[in-house]
Amino acid sequence: MIVWAIANQKGGVGKTTTVVTLAGWLAQQGHRVLLIDTDPHASLTSYMGYDSDELYGTLYELFKAPRQTRGVVGRLTLKTQFENISLVPASITLATLDRTLGTKEGMGLILSRALQSVKDLYDYVLIDSPPVLGVMMINAMAASDRVIVPVQTEFLAQKGLERMIKTFTLMQRTRPGGFRYTIVPTMFDRRTKASVQTLDAIKEVYGDSVWGAVIPVDTKFRDASLLHTPLSVFAPESRGAQAYASLLKYVQQQDKKTKEESEI
Repeated sequence: MIVWAIANQKGGVGKTTTVVTLAGWLAQQGHRVLLIDTDPHASLTSYMGYDSDELYGTLYELFKAPRQTRGVVGRLTLKTQFENISLVPASITLATLDRTLGTKEGMGLILSRALQSVKDLYDYVLIDSPPVLGVMMINAMAASDRVIVPVQTEFLAQKGLERMIKTFTLMQRTRPGGFRYTIVPTMFDRRTKASVQTLDAIKEVYGDSVWGAVIPVDTKFRDASLLHTPLSVFAPESRGAQAYASLLKYVQQQDKKTKEESEI
């Protein structure tokens, strides 16, 4: 089972879109995919057609009894209308966890431990993270094999990326070998000077950590979200869907290379 966290300490950069579109392509490859919504805003939950206010159980239940995680993920998992894609939903109550659990030891590893009980049921787990460094983002990162960092190609988004990289550095001591991460430029519009300049700046600062292509601006993303459907299902030939197909291929190749190097 491979776990990717999609994270950035800024909202509106395309995290949920990245989760959903990659999940759609993975499912079409025949992989069993589990989506986990760790954001109190529950955007991923809503995208998948669920109202978090009407759900009996959400990810919050896992953190209510942090020492009794066995089997909880399985009980919370919901089916979606898409074959091979399942969901652990979020709710606004997750926003209380930093206050109630933030200072307790071991709270950053709850999700990682819980996922061990479903490791034989899924090929990929994609975690949608909140745009705030706290218990939920730390859990998402700690559970992941790779962090995918979507970055909107505009100036203010660079600040969120800077904070994200600092977070990797701060958490490095708790993770042997450090974090593997891929920076993904999103919402790129080659017609605007701001997009082009921001992309150049990101590549100059972060080098090989930046994926060599971009996710373009595409109105089809909005159309797909209105129908609660991954773009890779709604319009697979669209520019945006094809860009994510290329991203998926790249990240899978990177993971394969990492695995081969670890086995030498």
